[in-house]
Amino acid sequence: MKILIVEDEPELLKVMSVFLEREQYVVERATDYASGLSKIANYTYDCILLDVMLPGGSGISLLRALRDMGKLDSVIVVSAKDAVEDKVQGLELGADDYLAKPFHLSELLARIKTVIRRNNQHREQALEFKNVKLFPEDRKLLVNELEVCLNRKEYDLFYYFMIRPGKLVPKTALAEAVWGDSADQADSLDFIYSQIKNLRKKLKDSHAEIDFQAVYGIGYKLM
Repeated sequence: MKILIVEDEPELLKVMSVFLEREQYVVERATDYASGLSKIANYTYDCILLDVMLPGGSGISLLRALRDMGKLDSVIVVSAKDAVEDKVQGLELGADDYLAKPFHLSELLARIKTVIRRNNQHREQALEFKNVKLFPEDRKLLVNELEVCLNRKEYDLFYYFMIRPGKLVPKTALAEAVWGDSADQADSLDFIYSQIKNLRKKLKDSHAEIDFQAVYGIGYKLM
Protein backbone atom coordinates (compact mmCIF):
# COMPACT_ATOMS: atom_id res chain seq x y z
CA MET A 1 0.00 0.00 0.00
CA LYS A 2 1.22 3.49 -0.84
CA ILE A 3 1.19 6.53 1.43
CA LEU A 4 1.99 10.16 0.68
CA ILE A 5 3.28 12.36 3.50
CA VAL A 6 2.99 16.10 2.88
CA GLU A 7 5.04 17.64 5.68
CA ASP A 8 7.62 20.46 5.82
CA GLU A 9 9.23 19.58 9.16
CA PRO A 10 12.31 17.52 8.13
CA GLU A 11 12.71 15.57 11.36
CA LEU A 12 9.01 14.64 11.64
CA LEU A 13 8.94 13.69 7.96
CA LYS A 14 11.93 11.41 8.45
CA VAL A 15 10.54 9.77 11.58
CA MET A 16 7.14 9.06 9.98
CA SER A 17 8.71 7.80 6.75
CA VAL A 18 11.09 5.37 8.46
CA PHE A 19 8.35 4.08 10.76
CA LEU A 20 5.82 3.49 7.98
CA GLU A 21 8.38 1.85 5.70
CA ARG A 22 9.16 -0.56 8.52
CA GLU A 23 5.43 -1.31 8.63
CA GLN A 24 5.65 -2.41 4.97
CA TYR A 25 4.16 0.69 3.33
CA VAL A 26 5.52 2.35 0.21
CA VAL A 27 6.11 5.96 1.30
CA GLU A 28 6.27 9.04 -0.93
CA ARG A 29 7.09 12.53 0.36
CA ALA A 30 6.31 16.15 -0.45
CA THR A 31 7.62 19.13 1.55
CA ASP A 32 5.62 22.05 0.16
CA TYR A 33 2.34 22.97 -1.53
CA ALA A 34 3.65 22.76 -5.10
CA SER A 35 5.24 19.33 -4.78
CA GLY A 36 2.20 18.04 -2.89
CA LEU A 37 -0.14 19.26 -5.62
CA SER A 38 2.01 17.61 -8.29
CA LYS A 39 1.95 14.31 -6.41
CA ILE A 40 -1.80 14.20 -5.82
CA ALA A 41 -2.53 15.26 -9.40
CA ASN A 42 -0.37 12.57 -10.99
CA TYR A 43 -0.60 9.60 -8.62
CA THR A 44 -3.06 7.73 -6.43
CA TYR A 45 -2.48 6.81 -2.79
CA ASP A 46 -4.09 4.55 -0.23
CA CYS A 47 -3.68 7.31 2.33
CA ILE A 48 -2.39 10.91 2.36
CA LEU A 49 -1.03 12.46 5.57
CA LEU A 50 -1.59 16.16 5.05
CA ASP A 51 -0.01 18.86 7.20
CA VAL A 52 -2.00 22.10 7.28
CA MET A 53 0.85 24.63 7.32
CA LEU A 54 3.02 24.28 4.21
CA PRO A 55 5.43 26.52 2.29
CA GLY A 56 3.60 28.02 -0.67
CA GLY A 57 0.07 27.23 0.47
CA SER A 58 -2.04 25.24 2.90
CA GLY A 59 -2.85 21.59 3.30
CA ILE A 60 -6.54 22.50 3.37
CA SER A 61 -6.16 23.95 -0.15
CA LEU A 62 -4.48 20.72 -1.25
CA LEU A 63 -7.38 18.72 0.17
CA ARG A 64 -9.84 20.93 -1.69
CA ALA A 65 -7.86 20.46 -4.93
CA LEU A 66 -7.80 16.67 -4.41
CA ARG A 67 -11.57 16.47 -3.99
CA ASP A 68 -12.16 18.88 -6.89
CA MET A 69 -10.23 16.40 -9.06
CA GLY A 70 -12.78 13.77 -8.05
CA LYS A 71 -10.10 11.66 -6.34
CA LEU A 72 -11.11 9.54 -3.37
CA ASP A 73 -7.72 8.92 -1.73
CA SER A 74 -8.03 8.61 2.06
CA VAL A 75 -6.79 11.75 3.84
CA ILE A 76 -5.70 12.35 7.42
CA VAL A 77 -5.23 16.04 8.24
CA VAL A 78 -2.33 16.68 10.62
CA SER A 79 -2.25 19.99 12.50
CA ALA A 80 -1.50 21.77 15.77
CA LYS A 81 -3.17 20.46 18.89
CA ASP A 82 -5.75 23.22 19.34
CA ALA A 83 -6.44 24.12 15.70
CA VAL A 84 -10.19 23.40 15.86
CA GLU A 85 -10.90 25.46 12.75
CA ASP A 86 -8.46 23.36 10.70
CA LYS A 87 -10.15 20.19 11.94
CA VAL A 88 -13.65 21.36 11.09
CA GLN A 89 -12.69 22.72 7.69
CA GLY A 90 -10.74 19.59 6.79
CA LEU A 91 -13.59 17.26 7.72
CA GLU A 92 -16.10 19.42 5.85
CA LEU A 93 -13.92 19.15 2.71
CA GLY A 94 -13.87 15.38 2.91
CA ALA A 95 -10.92 14.46 5.10
CA ASP A 96 -11.30 11.01 6.64
CA ASP A 97 -9.68 11.80 9.97
CA TYR A 98 -7.75 14.42 11.93
CA LEU A 99 -4.59 13.93 13.99
CA ALA A 100 -3.24 16.58 16.36
CA LYS A 101 0.48 17.15 16.88
CA PRO A 102 2.29 15.82 18.79
CA PHE A 103 1.17 12.21 18.33
CA HIS A 104 2.48 8.73 18.98
CA LEU A 105 3.51 6.69 15.94
CA SER A 106 1.35 3.81 17.13
CA GLU A 107 -1.68 6.10 17.00
CA LEU A 108 -0.70 7.28 13.53
CA LEU A 109 -0.52 3.68 12.32
CA ALA A 110 -3.89 2.83 13.86
CA ARG A 111 -5.52 5.86 12.18
CA ILE A 112 -4.03 4.94 8.80
CA LYS A 113 -5.26 1.36 9.02
CA THR A 114 -8.71 2.53 10.05
CA VAL A 115 -9.25 5.02 7.22
CA ILE A 116 -7.88 2.63 4.60
CA ARG A 117 -10.13 -0.14 5.83
CA ARG A 118 -13.13 2.18 6.01
CA ASN A 119 -12.67 3.60 2.53
CA ASN A 120 -11.60 0.46 0.76
CA GLN A 121 -14.41 -0.62 -1.54
CA HIS A 122 -13.62 -4.22 -0.63
CA ARG A 123 -14.62 -4.14 3.02
CA GLU A 124 -14.69 -7.87 3.58
CA GLN A 125 -12.25 -9.28 6.10
CA ALA A 126 -10.80 -11.36 3.27
CA LEU A 127 -10.57 -10.83 -0.46
CA GLU A 128 -11.65 -14.03 -2.21
CA PHE A 129 -11.19 -15.14 -5.80
CA LYS A 130 -11.91 -18.77 -6.68
CA ASN A 131 -9.95 -20.93 -4.18
CA VAL A 132 -7.72 -18.06 -3.05
CA LYS A 133 -8.15 -15.80 -0.01
CA LEU A 134 -6.11 -12.73 0.86
CA PHE A 135 -6.27 -11.17 4.33
CA PRO A 136 -5.10 -7.52 4.08
CA GLU A 137 -4.94 -6.94 7.82
CA ASP A 138 -2.58 -9.87 8.36
CA ARG A 139 -0.89 -9.73 4.92
CA LYS A 140 -1.68 -13.45 4.60
CA LEU A 141 -2.46 -15.52 1.51
CA LEU A 142 -4.38 -18.81 1.68
CA VAL A 143 -4.89 -21.25 -1.18
CA ASN A 144 -7.25 -24.13 -0.34
CA GLU A 145 -7.01 -22.86 3.27
CA LEU A 146 -3.22 -23.45 3.31
CA GLU A 147 -0.91 -20.46 3.77
CA VAL A 148 1.41 -19.43 0.95
CA CYS A 149 4.40 -17.32 1.95
CA LEU A 150 4.97 -14.11 0.00
CA ASN A 151 7.69 -11.53 0.41
CA ARG A 152 6.79 -7.84 0.75
CA LYS A 153 6.83 -6.94 -2.94
CA GLU A 154 5.03 -10.14 -3.97
CA TYR A 155 2.27 -9.43 -1.46
CA ASP A 156 1.86 -5.79 -2.52
CA LEU A 157 1.71 -6.80 -6.17
CA PHE A 158 -0.76 -9.60 -5.55
CA TYR A 159 -2.99 -7.37 -3.40
CA TYR A 160 -3.18 -4.85 -6.25
CA PHE A 161 -4.54 -7.60 -8.51
CA MET A 162 -6.88 -9.11 -5.91
CA ILE A 163 -8.85 -5.87 -5.58
CA ARG A 164 -9.16 -5.80 -9.39
CA PRO A 165 -9.86 -9.43 -10.42
CA GLY A 166 -10.34 -9.88 -14.14
CA LYS A 167 -9.31 -6.29 -14.94
CA LEU A 168 -6.37 -5.33 -17.11
CA VAL A 169 -3.69 -3.64 -15.00
CA PRO A 170 -1.02 -1.67 -16.91
CA LYS A 171 2.59 -2.31 -15.97
CA THR A 172 3.10 1.38 -15.24
CA ALA A 173 0.27 1.36 -12.68
CA LEU A 174 1.75 -1.71 -11.00
CA ALA A 175 5.18 -0.10 -10.83
CA GLU A 176 3.83 3.08 -9.22
CA ALA A 177 1.65 1.23 -6.71
CA VAL A 178 4.32 -1.21 -5.53
CA TRP A 179 7.63 0.52 -6.14
CA GLY A 180 6.65 4.18 -5.73
CA ASP A 181 6.10 7.20 -7.91
CA SER A 182 9.66 7.28 -9.26
CA ALA A 183 9.12 3.89 -10.93
CA ASP A 184 7.50 5.60 -13.92
CA GLN A 185 10.94 6.99 -14.79
CA ALA A 186 12.61 3.56 -14.95
CA ASP A 187 14.26 2.62 -18.23
CA SER A 188 12.61 -0.79 -18.13
CA LEU A 189 9.74 -2.47 -16.31
CA ASP A 190 11.25 -5.94 -16.62
CA PHE A 191 11.37 -6.21 -12.83
CA ILE A 192 7.58 -6.59 -12.87
CA TYR A 193 7.86 -9.64 -15.11
CA SER A 194 10.25 -11.22 -12.59
CA GLN A 195 7.81 -10.68 -9.73
CA ILE A 196 4.88 -12.02 -11.76
CA LYS A 197 6.95 -15.09 -12.65
CA ASN A 198 7.65 -15.76 -8.97
CA LEU A 199 3.99 -15.33 -8.06
CA ARG A 200 2.88 -17.63 -10.85
CA LYS A 201 5.16 -20.38 -9.57
CA LYS A 202 3.90 -20.05 -6.01
CA LEU A 203 0.28 -20.09 -7.16
CA LYS A 204 0.86 -23.10 -9.39
CA ASP A 205 2.73 -25.02 -6.69
CA SER A 206 -0.14 -24.41 -4.26
CA HIS A 207 -2.76 -25.53 -6.83
CA ALA A 208 -4.44 -22.15 -7.08
CA GLU A 209 -7.26 -21.91 -9.62
CA ILE A 210 -6.13 -18.44 -10.73
CA ASP A 211 -3.27 -17.22 -12.87
CA PHE A 212 -1.92 -14.08 -14.52
CA GLN A 213 -2.80 -13.46 -18.14
CA ALA A 214 -0.30 -11.28 -19.98
CA VAL A 215 -1.59 -8.68 -22.43
CA TYR A 216 1.36 -8.00 -24.69
CA GLY A 217 2.82 -4.53 -24.37
CA ILE A 218 0.28 -3.38 -21.77
CA GLY A 219 0.10 -5.41 -18.57
CA TYR A 220 -1.62 -8.32 -16.87
CA LYS A 221 -5.00 -9.65 -15.73
CA LEU A 222 -5.68 -11.93 -12.78
CA MET A 223 -7.99 -14.60 -14.19
